[in-house]
Amino acid sequence: MKIRNVILLLIIIILLNFVITKQIINRNAPKYSSSILETLSIKNENELLDSNRIVFEERTIKNQNLEFSRENAITKAVELVHPSVVSVNVIKTEIIRSDPFHSFFFDNFFRDFFPRQYERKVQNLGSGVIISKDGYIITNSHVVKGATQIKVILADGRNVDAKLIGSDDVNDIAVIKISDKNLPYAQLGNSDEIIIGEWTIAIGNPFGYLIKDSKPTVTVGVVSAVDRNFHISEDNRVYKKMIQSDAAINPGNSGGPLVNINGEVIGINTFIFTKSGGSLGIGFAIPVNRVKSITHEIIKYGKIRPIWFGFKVQDITPAIAYSLGLESSQGVLVSYIEKGGPAEEAGLKRGDIIKKINNQVIDNAGDAEIVVSDVRVEEELLIEILRNGKKENIKLITKEYKDRTGSFFKL
Repeated sequence: MKIRNVILLLIIIILLNFVITKQIINRNAPKYSSSILETLSIKNENELLDSNRIVFEERTIKNQNLEFSRENAITKAVELVHPSVVSVNVIKTEIIRSDPFHSFFFDNFFRDFFPRQYERKVQNLGSGVIISKDGYIITNSHVVKGATQIKVILADGRNVDAKLIGSDDVNDIAVIKISDKNLPYAQLGNSDEIIIGEWTIAIGNPFGYLIKDSKPTVTVGVVSAVDRNFHISEDNRVYKKMIQSDAAINPGNSGGPLVNINGEVIGINTFIFTKSGGSLGIGFAIPVNRVKSITHEIIKYGKIRPIWFGFKVQDITPAIAYSLGLESSQGVLVSYIEKGGPAEEAGLKRGDIIKKINNQVIDNAGDAEIVVSDVRVEEELLIEILRNGKKENIKLITKEYKDRTGSFFKL
């Protein structure tokens, strides 16, 4: 009985100590009014908002840094140039000759009753690049040749009529013009400074009117080679010192710009080597320095003025080399001098052997034609000749041949 009383007494003492301790704590604890509690609540809420804002700003900065890390010289170059790249859509009229029987009987008895030819309209497409704020556009001459209507679609979706200012079929360059305002235009670079292996960007519209999106297509590669020469005889075209690039160029890209990583146009994409019609990574562009010269001539005169050289050349065959006592057949033989022409005035004579033109070695007549294809009216030709076994230098100033048309680059 006594043990029970002792345990009960201990429990009572513990409870009393707990009550007394709680009262002492409450007495010493700070007292807050309802307004202070509200302030503390607002403060905690503001701290939470500030924390969320800081997290949002950090996320924004991280996203921006990610975007910056994806940007590079190529994307910046594309951003500079692509607004000035256009799609060139052309309507041409072709004359189709027909002879359903291909026979002597038809030719002689029914040709007055059946049409021997008829016209049809065909659509052609290519690309171009705006080079001035007043709307001059460079493209290839083969894109607009024979055009009865030219439509230009800008990267911002504008669809406008264009007129042909002039073209150089030999070098495959044409200039067209639009009259819209607020036109973006590209900067022309220096193709003499091209480095083999440097990045190149081909921009154009290979799909043209086939898709609704008017923004140009971008492909990237490197300069594979320079100074590639081609002479396509059936078209009378001379492709001289072409830039070779492995950036994919497809049909419809013709006339579009080849761009360096500075956003400067270094060439005009012109043709590709292909087996299937698609890109094999072997594309060629006309160097922009030649394009500048041609464009200036076309804008100023509306055409490429025919050049008068006043002489003709022929290849040196082994037989000719033997008869003239030459050690090799390298060079070309002057076969004709036109009376009163620039060649006669310069002192060039029939029988002279041309070894170099403008410091470029001439192996045959094709080489000579390629060299002079870059020359304009009233420009100087420095010709190194072999006459009577001695080397001489002759300066020839070209003139405009006003009565001459056609393939005026030929010698």
